[in-house]
Amino acid sequence: MANHPKIAHTTEFPPETEQPNVFPLSWHKGTEKMEEVYEASRREVWDPAALPWDTFDVESYSWEEREAMAYWWTLLSVFDASAPPVFASAMIKSYEAHEEDAVRRCFFSVTQDEQNHEHMCGLAITKLLGYDDPLTYEPKTELGMKAQRNAKWLYFNGGRYWEGYKQAVPKYSLAVLFSSFLMGEIAAATIFHQMAEGAREPVFQDAFKNIGRDEGRHMAICMTLMERDYPKLDLTDRDTITKQVRAGYLFLSAVLFEPPTDFWDLPDDFIEVQRACEAVARDAGFHIPDYETKKENWRQAILNLKGVLDRYDIPFPAIPEVGIDGKEITDIEMEDIIPVF
Repeated sequence: MANHPKIAHTTEFPPETEQPNVFPLSWHKGTEKMEEVYEASRREVWDPAALPWDTFDVESYSWEEREAMAYWWTLLSVFDASAPPVFASAMIKSYEAHEEDAVRRCFFSVTQDEQNHEHMCGLAITKLLGYDDPLTYEPKTELGMKAQRNAKWLYFNGGRYWEGYKQAVPKYSLAVLFSSFLMGEIAAATIFHQMAEGAREPVFQDAFKNIGRDEGRHMAICMTLMERDYPKLDLTDRDTITKQVRAGYLFLSAVLFEPPTDFWDLPDDFIEVQRACEAVARDAGFHIPDYETKKENWRQAILNLKGVLDRYDIPFPAIPEVGIDGKEITDIEMEDIIPVF
C-alpha cells in the first residue's frame, strides 16, 4: 500500500479531487423528464423467472424446433450478455462525469433491465435444450450442429467487440455514447413488440412485451439526454457520431437484420443456416419477423434517428443496405465501435 503524506494538519480544507472520479458526490437535479423515466422503471420491474413457464410444454416440440428456437435466443444473448456490463460501465462514467442524480439512476435502471434480458436468454436456452450452455451442448440434429457453429462464430465476433468497447468508453463523452445506445433501442422496441404479437407461447408473449417496453423506456432516456446535450456539441463529436451510427447499423444488424459479411467474420453459409433456423422456428409458432419486415424495421428506425440528428446538423451516414443516402463511411473496425443493444 502506497504511503501518502498526511496533509490535514497543514491546511484547513483538502485540495480538489483529481478528476474523473466518482467523488465528491452531489445530488443535483435538472432534467425533469429523467425523473419521470426512472419512476416508470420502478413501476415496470419484472422477473423473468416469474413468467408462466409452467404453460410451456417443451416436449411438444421436435428437437429441430427446439434447437432452432434456442439458436435465436443464443443470437440475442450475444448482444444481451454484453449489455449489463456495457451499461454498468456507462453508469460508472455517469458518476465520474458528475451527472445529474436522475441520470445516474436511469443508467442504473437500464443495467437492471439488461440483466433481466440476459437472464431471459439463459432461461429460454436452458429450457429448450435441457442444458445451460449452447456452445458445449451436444446437438441432436444436423440443423442444430450448424446452428451451434453459427453461435460459436457470433460469440467470437462479440468478444472482439467487447475488447474494443472497454477501450472506447473512456475516450468518448456521454453525448456520443447516447447516439450509439439509441441506434439499437429504436429498432429493438419495434421488433420485440412484433415478436410478442406473433408468439404462440404465453411465456414468450410476456417476455417480449416486457423487453419491448424496457427498450422503449431506454429510448426515452437517450432522447432526453440528446435533447439536453446535442445543441452544445462540437464539430469533432458530430463527426464521431456520424461514424458511430454507421457502426451501429453494421454491428446490430446481426440480431435485428442480417450480419453484413464484409464486417462480421463469419462462415460462407452463415446466413443460409440462420434463415433455415428462423424458418423452422416460425413454423413452430415462434414468431421471428421475415427478411423484408426486418429490413423495413431497420429503415424506419434509421429514418427516425436521422430525423433526430438532422435537428442538430449532424451528418448522417449512408446506409445503402436499406436504401438511405448520406456520408460515406468505410473505415470501421470491430474494435472501434461502441454501439450496444
